[in-house]
Amino acid sequence: MEYGRGAKHQEVRMLNRKALEISGVSNVDSFDSEEFLLETACGYLAVRGQDLQMKSLSLEQGQVSIEGQIHSLVYLDGAGAKSKGLLGKLFR
Repeated sequence: MEYGRGAKHQEVRMLNRKALEISGVSNVDSFDSEEFLLETACGYLAVRGQDLQMKSLSLEQGQVSIEGQIHSLVYLDGAGAKSKGLLGKLFR
């Protein structure tokens, strides 16, 4: 698949719900052992699970690696998604 100039590009690779590699990451808004909130080329991405740990981070390359028990990946679409705050996103 080819991507044109200015096109959004992101890759998400998961192995056995235990390891996750994400490209196209521009910022890590927040994280703890149960949730990571990532700003990506395709929108805000919430990664939820248990015992989550950041194994590597390179914002220059746009790469994040996360390990732990991964339960869900959710893109938070909508104009007000960031301004609602973390609790607003969880209970919308």
